[in-house]
Amino acid sequence: MIDSILDHRALLQQSYTTAWNWISTVNATKLLRFLPVASLGTAFLGKHPAVQKDIFKARCESLIDKIDLENVTVNFVDYVPSGTKLSLGDIPASCGAAYQVAAADVCRLNMVVATSNASEIMLEAWLPRSYKGRFLSAGNSGFSGCIPYLDLSYGSWMGFATVAANNGHNGDTGKPFYRNPQVLKDFVYRSLHTGVVVGKEVTSLFYDEGFDKSYYFGCSTGGRQGLMAVQRFPDDFDGVVAGAPVFNWVNWISWIANFYQITGPPTADTFLPVSLWEIVRKEVLRQCDQIDGAKDGIIEDPDLCHPTFERLICRHDAEADNCLTGAQARTVRKVLSPFYGVNGTLIYSRMQPGAEIFAAYALCNGIPSHYSEEWFRYVVYNDPSWDVRNFTIHDAAAALEQNPYNIQTWDTDLSAFRDAGGKVLVYHGLQDGLISSDNSKLYYSLVAETMNLPPDELDDFYRFFPISGMGHCSSGDGANAIGNGYFGYAGSSPEDNVIMAVVRWVEEGIPPDTLRGTKYVDGIWSPVVYKRKHCRHPRRNVYRGPGKHTDENAWECI
Repeated sequence: MIDSILDHRALLQQSYTTAWNWISTVNATKLLRFLPVASLGTAFLGKHPAVQKDIFKARCESLIDKIDLENVTVNFVDYVPSGTKLSLGDIPASCGAAYQVAAADVCRLNMVVATSNASEIMLEAWLPRSYKGRFLSAGNSGFSGCIPYLDLSYGSWMGFATVAANNGHNGDTGKPFYRNPQVLKDFVYRSLHTGVVVGKEVTSLFYDEGFDKSYYFGCSTGGRQGLMAVQRFPDDFDGVVAGAPVFNWVNWISWIANFYQITGPPTADTFLPVSLWEIVRKEVLRQCDQIDGAKDGIIEDPDLCHPTFERLICRHDAEADNCLTGAQARTVRKVLSPFYGVNGTLIYSRMQPGAEIFAAYALCNGIPSHYSEEWFRYVVYNDPSWDVRNFTIHDAAAALEQNPYNIQTWDTDLSAFRDAGGKVLVYHGLQDGLISSDNSKLYYSLVAETMNLPPDELDDFYRFFPISGMGHCSSGDGANAIGNGYFGYAGSSPEDNVIMAVVRWVEEGIPPDTLRGTKYVDGIWSPVVYKRKHCRHPRRNVYRGPGKHTDENAWECI
């Protein structure tokens, strides 16, 4: 999509020649300030005599001589024009594409920062020409050994001085943790904090005005990293956006390990192929879709949905591909139930109803969890031969007792962050089939209980938004585009962009009452189907009419 936009820009540039006379009558340098970030105008204004001496580019090229920071080695500093397709070199295949398009003019720094005698992080800073005076750190995903280049491009595109790191190792794997506690320490918390410290210093070196406020955004492991910063480093950020956080990490590892025990391999009589999960999905919607008042294929509040599945069990004269065996019905019930451990203690909340299809692909596919197997092999037991197929609740207890460097990220007293003036917004998709949104609701309740704060007081610094129709961090059946990345972009206004909502909360004292999501035809910057305002927890969305369910004003938070 970015490539097509840039190609379109090149064609449009041909029509700009008639604008030269008008541009000559104004101060072109000042005009640049009012154009949107990465706007079409930047391409030809950069050629105007008033800006031919590119001060930004020259400043970038000289930055390498100014950086003399302890434990920091600068690999390179490059000026990168908007539209450049950057080769990322020999990155692991698990990190995705080997290139990234820069969506704005940036000064790009690549650095190695030593975190101990046995560990280091790879850190990048993208410093935009259209700088808005704000610092931003981006989080990771999975086992986090990949620099999130798409987020670096997105953050700099919106005018933030943006930094991100590889979390101390390369690739989406836990193997580097094996007998290497310093690398594990980077993964748990040190990489993010170190990147923030170095990133802020680099930002202040590059921009005369430094930065005014600092922000964070990330989802999944990135959500956990954001909450770790809130809990451990309350002064690092003024505003934090934490999506689908995989906090309660150790218990999540055990929870996803247990799905193989529930379903078995594809040959087991307890296993359901995707086609049968589709039937389960239809039954969940039959029982729960209209609880919110609208039949739209979206469950607004899974807390009110407690489906039963006995009616799906095959009659003796029925075809087995259109119904479930008793064993398969039991599998569905277990998948949608909380997971308990030794002595009946709660390990993890249930998979929320409405996420069945997403869970079918992510966790109920008959394949042992990659994340669980590597965590137990290379962290819990230091045994590369350990087989996750043999997982039991006793393994879950052993993992929780270990909890290295408090990776649980489950501290519930956020007083230090509140007292520092910080604001944190957590969001979680209600169709997330990898990390249950019920876990985020549980954490919200525990924070309220620990801090002795009812919702209207907790709202002063901590707000949680369940996002109906959103899968894991993105996608889903509903209005899931909330500005939490390129593929969730629906505008830069605080109403449509979760990052800018937190910016307004921090800088203007206006907290978000709702997050407006956008439903696209095919999920990525395509024609808009409808918009919907998502409520902050513990409020829930109900359809009131009189308009259609696609009318955002036909819904009310109660």
